[in-house]
Amino acid sequence: MTVTPSTHLGLDLSDAGAHPEAWRATGSEPHRLFDPERLGQLVATAQRATLDYVLFDDAFALHTSRDTTLRGRLDAALVSARLAPRSAGIGIVATVDTTHTEPFHVAKAIQTIDHVSRGRAAWQVGWSTTDEVAAAFGRKPAQDEADAVAEADEAVDVVRKLWDSWEDDAEIRDVPTGRFVDREKIHRIDHDGVRFAVRGSSITPRSPQGQPPVVVRVGSSPSLVLAAHRADVVRIRVTDRGDAALQRAEIRAAAAAVGRDPDELRIVADLFVVLGETEHAARERLALLDALAAPGCRTHEGAAHVGTAADLAATIEEWTTTGAVDGFTLRPAALHTDVDGVADEVVPLLRAAGVFRASYPGTTFRDTLGLARPVSRYSTAIA
Repeated sequence: MTVTPSTHLGLDLSDAGAHPEAWRATGSEPHRLFDPERLGQLVATAQRATLDYVLFDDAFALHTSRDTTLRGRLDAALVSARLAPRSAGIGIVATVDTTHTEPFHVAKAIQTIDHVSRGRAAWQVGWSTTDEVAAAFGRKPAQDEADAVAEADEAVDVVRKLWDSWEDDAEIRDVPTGRFVDREKIHRIDHDGVRFAVRGSSITPRSPQGQPPVVVRVGSSPSLVLAAHRADVVRIRVTDRGDAALQRAEIRAAAAAVGRDPDELRIVADLFVVLGETEHAARERLALLDALAAPGCRTHEGAAHVGTAADLAATIEEWTTTGAVDGFTLRPAALHTDVDGVADEVVPLLRAAGVFRASYPGTTFRDTLGLARPVSRYSTAIA
């Protein structure tokens, strides 16, 4: 079945891979796990395959698992800022927590990544609910999920207002008159909400995308409500194609109910990936990784593809052409093996089937997602 190439594909490049023991596998180069050159090479591979985005997860707590499992992460926003000017075409999604990070700081960080990438930044909204993280900051007790997500909802609202606080042409840079900005085009947001009272504007000029895409990972009723209100890209954890289709319909209906156009959302399913020359070889790879884990340890959740590149390409084509999802966030079990397999084997098959592009459609991440660039809500042109 040949359709317009509109499938969206991203790669989760967190840690050594989605499997908790990936760092112990042969060829993983554990001494390079925090090496920025290694991350740059992975991004370059994804870019070569014209994937939509790479994603870096983040949290304010060490991984809660047995002592031999990889612990610790680099800061996702800082890593993204380093990789952004060293890449082209591909979107860069950084997870930033809203429970313990002020909206002003989130807005400035993502705007900065958008500037240095020339329009390829996105923000995955994070939140914290554990006593461990709350104790690390000491500002407030741990919140339950509903409360943390409600706070995240307002934080996204504030961040979006700050992104709009400079109009596109607020910078004059007129040397003879000494006027760098037009003050009439820099706006106070004056947000007075339930959790945040924010006065003034961003200190960063409006970035290339105006509004970098917001990514929300749905795994509960509160996060579904957040996604319906605020997300441009929605990540869902599914069990199979039927489950994906049901979740997609539910999210689109929830978005329509709050007055949003469901066609402006991109709903992508998480998919754990283990590739092999045969299905048997892939299953043996997974068995070897699982054998390194503690007894009873869950090594992955949700839908999984354990098999060949051809079968993975067929799954992606089937799910997207039938409308179950708009695409996938692929979660390679081991980055050092499965990223190359996706780029060099899976993507060429998708291109041959006519369901994935051979080049980027524009220069920004919003271009790749097929989303229009919004005008600032404070623009005097629409006042």
